[in-house]
Amino acid sequence: MKNKIVKIIFLICCVITTASTVYYYKSQQQTITTLSYVSWGTRGQLVRDVQQALKNRGYYTGNVDGIYGTGTYNAIVSFQRDNGLTADGIAGTATLSALGISSGTGSSGVSQTGQSDIDEDLYLLASAIHGEARGEPYEGQVAVGAVILNRVSSEDFPNSIAEVVYQRGAFDAVRDGQITLTPNDTAFRAAQDALNGWDPTNGALYYWNPATATSRWIWSVPITTSIGRHVFGVK
Repeated sequence: MKNKIVKIIFLICCVITTASTVYYYKSQQQTITTLSYVSWGTRGQLVRDVQQALKNRGYYTGNVDGIYGTGTYNAIVSFQRDNGLTADGIAGTATLSALGISSGTGSSGVSQTGQSDIDEDLYLLASAIHGEARGEPYEGQVAVGAVILNRVSSEDFPNSIAEVVYQRGAFDAVRDGQITLTPNDTAFRAAQDALNGWDPTNGALYYWNPATATSRWIWSVPITTSIGRHVFGVK
């Protein structure tokens, strides 16, 4: 009898956990699809409008596919620099206006509600964590997010999450395309914990895997902590 009760309780817990995970992931997807600006992780007609406008101006040479990728990012940044806008790769109200695009609705006619920058930051940070540290212990995934945020706060690095993540040569996940993978629930939670201020690295600005690191320079960074397969440090 006791065994049956234990099994029933276990099954109920599994159902609740699964339902919570699905709800959380769907809520994140909804945030992504209702953004009134374009940056990494957004898809749809508004992205197509931006790509087409950039293509018409000679900034974008890729396919107008409605998928924000590296080509779209580079085109937006170039356009922003040439037009005196903040070159962060995020096509917000000012950038969309400069491109002649209304941010209220996409060409599909579907109204898009405005969201705070934290939603876009959350998705991009989760994408970076998923691309760089999936398979690492949860604390290690939060730690990778914390390093990115520490760089944003540091005078030695760019001052936005997008600029830090896409800084040339900074992260393997950007170079090999893993940044485009859809982040899972764990990555979202880790990103949120990092944004909420949890820093398991105590201020680290660098991390690397000692077993695979090929940069000689990185070994000049004093190691301050080790989590999972990564070591973390500040120089």
